Amino acid sequence: MGDEEEAKDALQDAFVTVFLNINKLKVEATFSAWVKRIVVNQCINALKKKTLLTHSLDDEHEKILEDEEQEAFSEYSIPEVMTAIGQISEGCRTVFNLYLFEGYDHKEIGQILSISESASKAQYSKAKSKIRKILINRLQTDER
Repeated sequence: MGDEEEAKDALQDAFVTVFLNINKLKVEATFSAWVKRIVVNQCINALKKKTLLTHSLDDEHEKILEDEEQEAFSEYSIPEVMTAIGQISEGCRTVFNLYLFEGYDHKEIGQILSISESASKAQYSKAKSKIRKILINRLQTDER
């Protein structure tokens, strides 16, 4: 979410939704996935309200990085990568998280965020590029 208080508000709203709709859950085995989906949707809706995700992106960011470039993050620790992710814009971070951590494809992300599939791909590519730059700059600073 980018802001701890906003995240707490979104989480609280999600749990209220869970408790108000618990009687609609048909299969107990799917409870955790159902709650996760509600929390993710609540966070997305909160971000949409801030209108940070609805702007269009430049076509130059549409290029997706090659597979070998995607492995570049493996040389960094998890805390280093998570810190870098926290430093990128909310729009990029949201798409990055939905794609990489939540497993949505770009078409689904586009539908969730009301953006085009190509905009989702562009945001993901832009996020990876920014994260990589942050990590490289940090590595070069640490070597000095």
